[in-house]
Amino acid sequence: MDKILIRGGKSLNGTIPISGAKNAVLPILAATLLTDHKVHLGNIPHLRDVTTMMELLGQHGATLTVNERLGVEVDCSSVNNTLAPYNLVRTMRASVLVMGPLVARHGQAQISLPGGCAIGSRPINLHLRGLEAMGAEIDLSGGYVSAKASRLKGANIVFDLVTVTGTENLMMAATLAEGRTILENCACEPEVTDLANCLISLGAKIQGAGTSTILIDGVEALHGGSHNILPDRIETGTFMVAAAMTGGDLTMTGTDPRMLDAATQKLRQAGAIVEEGADWVRVIGPEHLRAVDIKTLPHPGFPTDLQAQYLAMNCVAHGAAMVTETIFENRFMHVSELQRLGADITVNGNTAMVRGMGTLRGAPVMATDLRASACLVLAGLAAEGETEINRVYHIDRGYERIEEKLKAVGANIQRIHG
Repeated sequence: MDKILIRGGKSLNGTIPISGAKNAVLPILAATLLTDHKVHLGNIPHLRDVTTMMELLGQHGATLTVNERLGVEVDCSSVNNTLAPYNLVRTMRASVLVMGPLVARHGQAQISLPGGCAIGSRPINLHLRGLEAMGAEIDLSGGYVSAKASRLKGANIVFDLVTVTGTENLMMAATLAEGRTILENCACEPEVTDLANCLISLGAKIQGAGTSTILIDGVEALHGGSHNILPDRIETGTFMVAAAMTGGDLTMTGTDPRMLDAATQKLRQAGAIVEEGADWVRVIGPEHLRAVDIKTLPHPGFPTDLQAQYLAMNCVAHGAAMVTETIFENRFMHVSELQRLGADITVNGNTAMVRGMGTLRGAPVMATDLRASACLVLAGLAAEGETEINRVYHIDRGYERIEEKLKAVGANIQRIHG
């Protein structure tokens, strides 16, 4: 099993290109199931989760062609299988996103109950209630969800809780439903808007994406088209924190800093200098970081996918800070690993009190989920001595060539294959 070895204490300086967004490409790949025509997608990140979603589409009968620029052409005209099996779905919760498109276009779907990172229950009941409201018959048995409908009907659906994948799944389903669907209390994340923009380019009629209310007027069919995936704001934010934690000077290119206003504000409060352009952001780390309070919230609030990284930053800052997680109930599993590096953290329910130590000391640690992996990489970069991170297969799910990108800006980091 691969591991990452870091010898910390080096200031990171230079430029890092940002990849396409994992959280955008997965629903957009699923959306190709809605049309018989070819869809070309660009700015695809080379990630394990993307590979899994492509395998799942192939399982359904789609043909995928990768070009020399790592763009992907998806042809779902020969889809003949509506089963999403356990062996694929168990590794990635986003697999549930094929349910809405399969039911909308093929009238049925059988989806294994999803897996992915063990950061909370993340139930799919909101997806199922929405499909039921649109006329689907739902059955749960043997670890699978079965949904059937001759044609979905437009409905007025109010989400009990803000759900990104729920918003995406039902928005996709509604594109081919009969009549108008109104989704209320929707997720406003940029990835939801990117999915809507892709669907609109294929002929869908969608209004309001990026707000709490989305209107979809169903059409008979979608056509083909092309779409470039938006930049990964979580990867961008992770490298922004790396600059701050190492006292470095990093410029992230090919990104959109407007998607990270809440995270940028916290970096500035911590003492970092942040400069922004249309498609780049530069972070200069201070001599002494200040601890900052963090509370995760749905977009445009502070993103839960950056909580672990900022918690790591607080560990090497001066002062004490509270980090409160409101999205997932089990997203402090990285705390015990940070404590192995010398961090002073006390967890009480959904809040972690961090007392900055100014420095950390290298040690062997184990990644527990995707963002915890990134958090431990950041901690290792800032720590004195050597940090060995085990179970790094998690990080390959969401970060493209992270050790190569960090090595290019001065990090002493290597992957050990085992």
